[in-house]
Amino acid sequence: MEMIHSWIQEANGVLWGVPMLILLFGTHIFLTIRTGFVQKHLFKAIRLSVTKEKGSTGDVSPFGALTTALAATIGTGNIVGVATAIALGGPGAVLWMWLTGVLGMATKYSEALLAVKYRVQTADGRMLGGPMYALERGLNMKWAGVLFALFTAIAAFGIGNMTQANSISGLAKTTFGIAPHWTGLVLTILTGVVILGGIRSIAKVCEFLVPFMAIFYVIGCVVLLIINRDFLIPAVELIVKSAFNPIAAGGGFVGATVQIAARAGISRGLFSNESGLGSAPIVAAAAKSKNPVRQALVSSTGTFWDTVVICAVTGLVLVSGILSSPETMTGLKGSDLTHAVFNLIPGIGPVVLTVGLLTFVFSTILGWSYYGERAVEYLIGRKGILPYRILWVIAVYVGSVSTLAFVWDFSDMTNALMAIPNLIALLFLSGVIAKETKTYLVEKGLDAESSDETPVLPK
Repeated sequence: MEMIHSWIQEANGVLWGVPMLILLFGTHIFLTIRTGFVQKHLFKAIRLSVTKEKGSTGDVSPFGALTTALAATIGTGNIVGVATAIALGGPGAVLWMWLTGVLGMATKYSEALLAVKYRVQTADGRMLGGPMYALERGLNMKWAGVLFALFTAIAAFGIGNMTQANSISGLAKTTFGIAPHWTGLVLTILTGVVILGGIRSIAKVCEFLVPFMAIFYVIGCVVLLIINRDFLIPAVELIVKSAFNPIAAGGGFVGATVQIAARAGISRGLFSNESGLGSAPIVAAAAKSKNPVRQALVSSTGTFWDTVVICAVTGLVLVSGILSSPETMTGLKGSDLTHAVFNLIPGIGPVVLTVGLLTFVFSTILGWSYYGERAVEYLIGRKGILPYRILWVIAVYVGSVSTLAFVWDFSDMTNALMAIPNLIALLFLSGVIAKETKTYLVEKGLDAESSDETPVLPK
């Protein structure tokens, strides 16, 4: 296991080097420009996300698709991932995460647009889509679609399963003294019960769980910001300054160069909001939508809520908490750091964190199970879904009792492998993205019906 872990770390050094950072961040900037700064339509997108679609084809409502995608993205990356980024890259990593979110909204928009435009319908009426179909139907690159689906089916076990279970089992042990195998057992049973119902069951649970968990967690963060209000402005100044200047070790922070801060922030930003990863478009393709742009706008709000709001608030909470109590925070990483900061809320702090992370983790495991299933269905058909679900449920337990470092490094590697073919699709199909955006945002309007016919797969 140590040898495998060493290989994974070496692979991450290559995959998450300067070229990958430039490719990912550059794609965010390029698509922001190509879509005419689609972020300016944020409030319109939020309104669409809670508007019911009538008479449109799809498996779930736009809100159901959004909450399922948010369920998959708002997870341990928003809490433990931010703490890990700060531990690796210093406070400057928080700003790089935030910038990844702001610019990544255009990438998330573009991914969803292509997913709806190139989706297909099964003989039994289900909608299937995602980067694998965009690569196959839009670029005639089925081999790349196969690679993306393969990487997705594998990556799901890291980003969407084991890291999530690992974080909550570690926190449950620290807070309540519960052994990881008991936490893993409960999560395993709950996961199995829900995912057997498919996308409609998952979406139904997520529509209830996501708004509750986000509001509950943000209230806890606001309380912490009030407690640490004297350190709030210094925290903002330190985050901005250290994002563009090397920082020396001290005051509860590790030393970090600008490149290390950028790498930690951008890679953890990708882990958190998944813009450029190609995961959220898989469920966006199942949404009821009159045209590709409507659902694309709805999907883009996921990155806003996930990173621009929740990750930013978490980053401020952690940095201000470290500044307020550097002697107790030095050397802490991951869930240990977030646990120490939330302990600053008298009495109920650890409970707020544990409940917040538990709901985040469970919803993420549900959302990513759907992504993995669709990837397997693309590769080998529906016969692969049940075996994949069985492996998925088992992996929840394995992740609960595994070591943190291995799980996170494995996730970083598979995330990069998954992102590369998706970014190729986005860049080569950027002309289609720009044309569709102009058609439905400028010329025809968002209420116009799409003229594209969705092909039906043979039985």
